[in-house]
Amino acid sequence: MKNWIQAARLRTLPLSVSGILVGSAYAYYQNQFDGIIFTLAILTTLAFQILSNFANDYGDGVKGTDANRVGEKRLVASGEVTSAQMKQAVIVTGLISLLLALSLIFVSFGQDHFLFSLLFLVLGLASIAAAIKYTVGKNAYGYSGFGDVFVFIFFGLVSVLGSNFLFTKTLDWKLILPAIAIGLLSVAVLNLNNMRDIENDKIANKNTLVVKKGLAWAKKYHEVIILVASLSFMLFCTLLRVPLFPILAINIPLIFHLRKIKSAQHYADFEPELKKVALSTFALSLLFWVSLLINNI
Repeated sequence: MKNWIQAARLRTLPLSVSGILVGSAYAYYQNQFDGIIFTLAILTTLAFQILSNFANDYGDGVKGTDANRVGEKRLVASGEVTSAQMKQAVIVTGLISLLLALSLIFVSFGQDHFLFSLLFLVLGLASIAAAIKYTVGKNAYGYSGFGDVFVFIFFGLVSVLGSNFLFTKTLDWKLILPAIAIGLLSVAVLNLNNMRDIENDKIANKNTLVVKKGLAWAKKYHEVIILVASLSFMLFCTLLRVPLFPILAINIPLIFHLRKIKSAQHYADFEPELKKVALSTFALSLLFWVSLLINNI
């Protein structure tokens, strides 16, 4: 059990639900919130993330990418779980994810919105495929520099806009701003991971953007995505006329974070910064909900 909990990488879970929290908070602001939809959306997202973590452990493990990695060890690479066992875990978790997604779709749309149900079924299947194909298979997109794009789409756009649509059955153009913010902050976490692993990824032919462009470029890229994320969320709060407290509060640790990244000299220096950005993103989503609650008092 300890091994499987470690393979699930619990520290990645708060980041995965950040977009759901923002989209759901906005549904609350729109007086469209539903507790059952919210619960199922959170459970489905957690299942997708655990599926992704298992698949990454399996994919990188069988390719030998994790043999000399910095930071938290991986179970297949260390030999504590066999590749066959991890593959079975991926299949089981994929089925659980699909069942949760189907339950969420049924509760949200019922029998009255067939086209919406079909659309979200496609999104659910795409999410499962994206979770697995990041590192698994010959054409794993994480090995070709497309990881940032997929993280931005699924952690940002799909998570925020999709979760809100489950409640409201409509799209609000203003919500694209926090979707961009959460997506970019999630990309920042991936970028930190790739900066930490750059040498090991080069050896394993894992051609992330950091491997392709170099560490100096990756640091500048990191600054840009953090800045754009912050500005996007501030603009969103301004348009809603709600307090800017969430993003201003989160900017403080992010400013210190960027200073550390700029001065980082060793690959291990990036490891503790992963948790800081992930938890800051989670805190931002929670504080945004608090701001809406205060605004309604």
